[in-house]
Amino acid sequence: MNAKESTGPVPGASFRRRHHCTVCAVVSPVFAQLPGFGRDDAGARAVGRSHYRVWRWVQRYAPILNQRMRREVRNPNRSWRVDETYVRVAGKWTYLYRAIDSEGNTIDFMLSPYRDLNAAKLFLRLALHRTGQIRPRVINVDGHPAYARAISELKDSRELGRRCRCRPSPYLNNVLEHDHSFIKKRIAASLGFRSVEGALRTIDGYEAMHMIRKGQVRWLEKGDVIGQIHFIQRLLGIAA
Repeated sequence: MNAKESTGPVPGASFRRRHHCTVCAVVSPVFAQLPGFGRDDAGARAVGRSHYRVWRWVQRYAPILNQRMRREVRNPNRSWRVDETYVRVAGKWTYLYRAIDSEGNTIDFMLSPYRDLNAAKLFLRLALHRTGQIRPRVINVDGHPAYARAISELKDSRELGRRCRCRPSPYLNNVLEHDHSFIKKRIAASLGFRSVEGALRTIDGYEAMHMIRKGQVRWLEKGDVIGQIHFIQRLLGIAA
């Protein structure tokens, strides 16, 4: 998954829809303070009206934001929900694996061209690596058989605790289906992605902003928009 995103302009209508989203509404004024994006005639930093410029900000800084903010989030609880949804990348349907806990806190995500045992096991390993010493006592899944086998093999290798249960329960996974909707709305507005690299970087931004807005940062209130902007400024090394 190392295809390179084109740096050329994107046709207007598609590109305008891509950036009418919460991520850009909150992050664009912050990105405008970062170096390398020019100044207006008066010498003040310009927010920038070009959609292409906003896209470049997201591609450059969204992965950094996602990486740095992870150190500040609360640990998930031990009841996990795991599921996948569809994302259109380079004209093909790709699987977006996502995991949250029972309180709706995001754990991790992964893009994969496949929906099989290897993909399920890889995603669970990524989620376990992300949470460090936190190990789930139960993993709720949608009934896809690959999960049960992946969990069994991870228990055999002691990557999961022996008492961890795989619980097929579409009802209990409704909280994850609801959480999918935020990401899917953002992706739908983008009309899909032109490359895997571009999709990963953009979804990094969507997921990071979604976690901040859900109140997953330990010391930041859920509805504190000003505090969220200041938090992003601090993560990116910008003077408030």
